[in-house]
Amino acid sequence: MPSDTALQLGQRIAATRQSRRMTQADLARVSYISLAMVKAIERGARAPSDATLDSIAAALAVDPTRLVIGHTGTERRVHAALPELSAVLAAYDVPLDPPRRSAEELRSAVAEAVNWRLAAQYGRVARHIALLLQDSLCHLHTSHEPDAARLVVAAARTADAVAYKYGAHDLSARLIDVMRWAEAQADDPFLTASVAYVRTETFFVARAHRAGLRALEIAVDTAPPPVCARSVAARGALHMRAAVIAGRAGEASAADTHLSQARVLGDAVKEDIYQGTAFGPDSVRIHEVSVAVSLGGEHVGRALDVAREWKPSLAIPAERRSGFYIELARAQLWSGMADNAFESLKVARSIAPQHTREHPWAKEDAARLRRLKRADADSLTNFAEWIGAV
Repeated sequence: MPSDTALQLGQRIAATRQSRRMTQADLARVSYISLAMVKAIERGARAPSDATLDSIAAALAVDPTRLVIGHTGTERRVHAALPELSAVLAAYDVPLDPPRRSAEELRSAVAEAVNWRLAAQYGRVARHIALLLQDSLCHLHTSHEPDAARLVVAAARTADAVAYKYGAHDLSARLIDVMRWAEAQADDPFLTASVAYVRTETFFVARAHRAGLRALEIAVDTAPPPVCARSVAARGALHMRAAVIAGRAGEASAADTHLSQARVLGDAVKEDIYQGTAFGPDSVRIHEVSVAVSLGGEHVGRALDVAREWKPSLAIPAERRSGFYIELARAQLWSGMADNAFESLKVARSIAPQHTREHPWAKEDAARLRRLKRADADSLTNFAEWIGAV
């Protein structure tokens, strides 16, 4: 434990458990550890291993870094999982073994992993995703059914969230290639739109923003007509993504056009998760901030205007909510509001610590804030050390 004693950790776990109105027996059952172990940890007599800490944190619905200051177990676990994931990808198109789970078991496991992704629980994803992707591929090779292709795309997208966030961009690109390969076997326009949305990551990494914008515009043109909630969301999500990459390309007019289209479509559906992507009026507002920050300059004020009028609700996935505050922090920093920027970064950390810690903008802005020394020196230094900015 980097900066906590076993007693401090135990007290923090106990307090979090009590705030959830859970008994020690409840925590033991949900985290799959013994009641005796829970009691020993809470009174400070035992220090949990990284794996046990992750299990407890998952049971309490918090990130391990909310329990242990400076915890880096998640980062180690993610990087340790990448070689196994790479090995699965090396033979993605080679039928090897029959699936070890039934189709129903696989659907349930993939759905659970998608929820971990949306909640930015990357440590849990890393622990299970290689085997889950392998089973999904085995199922597709065996059944050749559209639903099997959808499961491969969902599993690969979940794996990609970990690879992309932790800087394994070559592995991320390979995962997206697998998604495109599986999607081509499904003949499902909704799945095609979903993969086009995720593929944009490769354009962001390469800074090929104009090419990415064109790819998304082609995806919009071929997306299903917006006649139901699902088709509205598929098209709207592509417009949201196109608006952001247009902003990165410096094409303000295109960004405004796509954002306007997304706004109209967002108002036509309730906020929900469609094809693995959150879409609705709240997500569009978050992307307004993203677009403003991407365009920079005179557009940054729009991000501040949105934040003055609105804040994302708990219904928005944690990863996206934390992203809102990270991007707001950048707008505030550029506007000379250093103290407000630091507060926004702290809110982002409280929502999704793993996501915030691996976000390059959060690292850059924490380092700049520390140089400016506009916030409390000790708190800012601690934050900068936690995020790896010093």
